[in-house]
Amino acid sequence: MIEHSGGCHCGQVHYTVHAPALLSVHECNCSICTKAGYLHLLVPRDRFRLLAGEGALVDYTFNTGTAHHWFCGTCGIKSFYVPRSHPDGISVNARCLDEDTIEGMTITPIDGRNWEQQYPAGRAKNYPA
Repeated sequence: MIEHSGGCHCGQVHYTVHAPALLSVHECNCSICTKAGYLHLLVPRDRFRLLAGEGALVDYTFNTGTAHHWFCGTCGIKSFYVPRSHPDGISVNARCLDEDTIEGMTITPIDGRNWEQQYPAGRAKNYPA
């Protein structure tokens, strides 16, 4: 595990996340992830630390209200959020990480459009990395 830095476009939101240098991420086909071009790096909450921008964040929820989509109120970028699949963790948008610590990325598609059929208990069991 190494420390990666990331944040929003305007720089108000900044964080670190501990993950491998070679990232394993998921590309979801649900409506919000498709429109945002989000690549999920799922981590337990204790591997994520928000350094700046808490006051700049705007929370958006829909459907069950379990996921908390945190957007920068200035530039509109969702660089991380609390996912419905792992409400005790964080999903970092790998596209919002600084590139200097990333050695590569393996992208695995997931079928978020049919999420309820895949996770009938309402959440995933494990973190991928």
